[in-house]
Amino acid sequence: MKKIVSCAVFALVAGIALADVTPLEASIAKGAKYLLANQQADGHFSDAQMPALTALPLWALSGCGDASETVVEAKKKAAKFVLGTQREDGGFYVPKPGRGGSGLGNYNTSVCLSALFDSKLAPTAPLLKAREYVASSQLTGDDTMAGGFGYDKVSRRRYADLSNTSYALSAMAKTASLEEFREGGKRVDLDWDKALAFVENLMKKEGPDAGGAAYNDRTPQGGTATNAQGKVSLRAYGAMTYAAVLSMCSAKLDKGDPRVRQSVEWMERNWSVDENPGMGNQGLYYFYDIMTRALDAAKIDKVGDHDWKKELSTKIIALQREDGSWANENNRFWESDPVLCTSFALLALELCR
Repeated sequence: MKKIVSCAVFALVAGIALADVTPLEASIAKGAKYLLANQQADGHFSDAQMPALTALPLWALSGCGDASETVVEAKKKAAKFVLGTQREDGGFYVPKPGRGGSGLGNYNTSVCLSALFDSKLAPTAPLLKAREYVASSQLTGDDTMAGGFGYDKVSRRRYADLSNTSYALSAMAKTASLEEFREGGKRVDLDWDKALAFVENLMKKEGPDAGGAAYNDRTPQGGTATNAQGKVSLRAYGAMTYAAVLSMCSAKLDKGDPRVRQSVEWMERNWSVDENPGMGNQGLYYFYDIMTRALDAAKIDKVGDHDWKKELSTKIIALQREDGSWANENNRFWESDPVLCTSFALLALELCR
């Protein structure tokens, strides 16, 4: 009889425990398990030539809520691998001679800096060196590229875009407190006024796209539009509008600022979790990640009448594959890579909690 009662109690407790696991937490756990199964022996994920593709899973695992030894060891191995890619100039990247750049140094370094900082698994010294690299990568001058960031610090052409800029600004804002530990010399920072000017130049001021933002002022990532005067301009689209908001919040603006408010109004008019507005399914998982980080940074609970955390998490969970991964059938921006998309999806779900 005692055995029957004990089994019944155990079953009841187990049932309660299972009931306590929400679909969101179950999805995060399943996605984390997929990442763990796809880490290589040396700690890297996906492509050893791209440190950011190891930093993103590290970042996602750092927020998954699993403190098991398996996850801790996986994070340590990933952090060690990323730290091992740091160059003398402070950047995290693998040089690619003859490619006109330094292996996407700005992109890789900004992502790695944020991920290592949030993982709490990196010494201060390499992070301070990375801050120096990012700060030295900001374009100067007086053209429309000034204040922004491109993929590489060293490039054959002068170039900046809002995606790389948002990663750089976010990383520098996130890690600003590290400057307290810099011994001697001037503290490292960005020219935030120039950065804001770069972002504002890419934001539409009037018309149906008012408040939306474009990728840059030269590359038609989201297509082009012609105004009533016949002038062709680059079209605003979803991911870049959220990138603009994240950039503005990194520069210490908030949702009360008229520039941020105008972008939020664009989001309300173009709300979707089914696509990257203006781009369809191109860059969809990047869109989910940048959306959550922007709305979280701006402390926005609802976009119009939309409970964005509920709607977005429901959509992402529905897209999860049986093995726990996510992937985009459209490979633009490398999104056929399930490690990349799974990292983006987990980062988004973790901010939807």
